[in-house]
Amino acid sequence: MTTARDIMHPGAQCVGEDESLQKAAQMMRDLDVGSLPICGKDDRLHGILTDRDIVVRCCADGRDLSQVKAGEMAQGTPHWIDAQSDVDQVLNMMEQHKIRRVPVIADHRLVGMISEADLAQHLNDDQLAHFVETICAGK
Repeated sequence: MTTARDIMHPGAQCVGEDESLQKAAQMMRDLDVGSLPICGKDDRLHGILTDRDIVVRCCADGRDLSQVKAGEMAQGTPHWIDAQSDVDQVLNMMEQHKIRRVPVIADHRLVGMISEADLAQHLNDDQLAHFVETICAGK
């Protein structure tokens, strides 16, 4: 059985909830990623921050990136997947919630992220086509 841990990108780095969006954007640039988990002082997942969040919810409103905290961008309860979940559970969850990236949790801690690029490397063509069709439907 292929698990979330098998297909994830290990070593995901969090941006602290009290860090500025400017710091988060620099981390995204340096790590060459389009999203970062937001972690609290309790070292737990509090949300996900995307490059689109920074542009649409901060820059477009004329807000100062150095003054807005990453934690302000966390909305609702973040979706995540257990590291031991099988790949079908990963796909079902991502498709159900129409999300393109998902944090992977083991022992209550972030251990990695799964993105579309990770799926493309590990899924067969039919699985990948179904995923893309489902995620992009209605957009």
